[in-house]
Amino acid sequence: MAGTSSLLPATLLTGHLSIILVRPQMGENIGMAIRAMVNCGLTSLRLVAPRDGWPSDSAQSASAGGLDHVVVSVFPTLAEAIADLSFVVATTARPRTLAKPALSHPEACDILTTKATHRPVGLLFGPEKAGLTNDDVALADATVTLDLNPAFASLNLAQAVLVFAFALWNLREAPPAPETPHTPAPKKEWLYFFDMWEPVLVQTGFLHLPEKRDLMIRNLRTMLMRGQFSHQELQTLHGVFRSLLMADGKACSLNQKEPK
Repeated sequence: MAGTSSLLPATLLTGHLSIILVRPQMGENIGMAIRAMVNCGLTSLRLVAPRDGWPSDSAQSASAGGLDHVVVSVFPTLAEAIADLSFVVATTARPRTLAKPALSHPEACDILTTKATHRPVGLLFGPEKAGLTNDDVALADATVTLDLNPAFASLNLAQAVLVFAFALWNLREAPPAPETPHTPAPKKEWLYFFDMWEPVLVQTGFLHLPEKRDLMIRNLRTMLMRGQFSHQELQTLHGVFRSLLMADGKACSLNQKEPK
């Protein structure tokens, strides 16, 4: 179905909400996802390590001209792609063991729309073959699963983007939610926190079992990020950890590199 004369002007939703495709495999799917985004007024796309690189002639063709209206940013890692975001929702087709809020499709779109009124947020989609890994999901604040036929719930990447983009489009005229005094720290501050203290937990023996380390780290990240701490609260947590480390007399090296 064709027929578009002009794009709507940018809004807080289009400016603050990014669609994030993690390790997408086919340029055609990226292009069709871009087309779906522009159909619904979304203009910010972040690509994490696209398998076939970027830019892509196949994506340009499949976007049906939509690529001309989207800002595409490419990142080597998911951590870098979400560093400036304050809230991230991960799409998943299967239940996860991580203790994160599991949102319905309407809930996820409503929360993203509300939060995007005030600060940058993101919606994650995994690669076509297997979806997001547990490590990917651990960096998100919540998950969302579409209520589809459980015997055949798999969607094409672009289809999945369109389902969410259309729901967000239908919320575009909702009255903005009032700003709250609590502003969660951006993901880059959490990643800095993890980079500093996870090696210390290895050195002090808390993460001494290599075979359980990855699972324990994911659980710790999930537990801490669920609190949606502000910048000041996260700084206080840094201070608590430093105090405990000094009181215990552990001679551990800290990664002191400040987040960019």
